[in-house]
Amino acid sequence: MTTPRVDRLTRAHSFNAAAAQYAANRPSYPPALFDAVEELTGRPLAGSRVVDVGAGTGMATASLHTRGADVIAVEPGDGMAAEFRRTLPDVPVVRGSGNALPLAGHCADLLTYAQAWHWTDPARAVPEAVRVLRPGGALALWWNTDALDVPWIAEEAERTARHFGVNLAAERRNTNARAADPAGLLHFTRREIRWSRRVPIDTHLANLASHSVLLVDGDRAATFLAEEREHLTAAFPDGTVEETYDVVLLLATTPPTPTA
Repeated sequence: MTTPRVDRLTRAHSFNAAAAQYAANRPSYPPALFDAVEELTGRPLAGSRVVDVGAGTGMATASLHTRGADVIAVEPGDGMAAEFRRTLPDVPVVRGSGNALPLAGHCADLLTYAQAWHWTDPARAVPEAVRVLRPGGALALWWNTDALDVPWIAEEAERTARHFGVNLAAERRNTNARAADPAGLLHFTRREIRWSRRVPIDTHLANLASHSVLLVDGDRAATFLAEEREHLTAAFPDGTVEETYDVVLLLATTPPTPTA
C-alpha cells in the first residue's frame, strides 16, 4: 500500500505533466485579494520586493507584477517552471522550494504562497520565511476554496469525495493558522474574499482535471469527468457554469527588528 507521504509527494509532482492545462483552466485571483494584502501589510505592492514561492505557472506572480511589485518567483517543478518562463519571460524564476529557499537573508518585503503552502513542511518553511523576510516583512498564504454553500458546488464536491475516496472539501477548508504554523511562531490574520467566474462546462471540467487527485488516477478520473459532464449538462443546459470561490488569505508580519 502506498504510504501517505509517498502519495503526497506524487500529488505534489503531478502538476508538471499538466502545466499547460493548469495555466489554461485554473482560476486566477480577484483584485480584492491584493487590496487586502496591501491593507494588512500597510504598504503598496508597487515597489515592494516580493518572492512568490511555489509560483507554478505564474498566475499569482502575474498579478503581483501587474501591481508594480518587484517579483522573483521560486518553483520546484520542471514542467511548471517551463510554463512560467513561456508565460512570463521577463520575470525571474529560480528553482527551489519553501523548505529551503535559494535566497539571501532579509531580502524580501513580502513572501507569497498561492495554492502552495500545503506542499511545504511548516516546521522548515516558517523559519525559512522569517529568515528571508526583512524586519517588518510579511508572509501571505492564500487558497481559492470552493464556495460550498452554493448547492451545485457542494453536490459536485460530494460526488468527487465518493468517487475518489478523498474529501477534497475538507482538504480545501483546512486552511487555518494552526495548520499553516503548528508551532505558533507567527500571528496570522485571516480574511475571506468571495468572487466568481463564468466559464464553459469544458473549462470547468478541465479545471477539475488539473487537480492532483485526478492527475494521479487517470483511469478513474476519465470515468468521473464523463459522469460529471452529464450532471452539469443537465443542470446547465446553456453550457456555462458560475464557479464561486472564497479566497482564504492568511497573513503574518515579522517583528520590526531582527530577533536574536
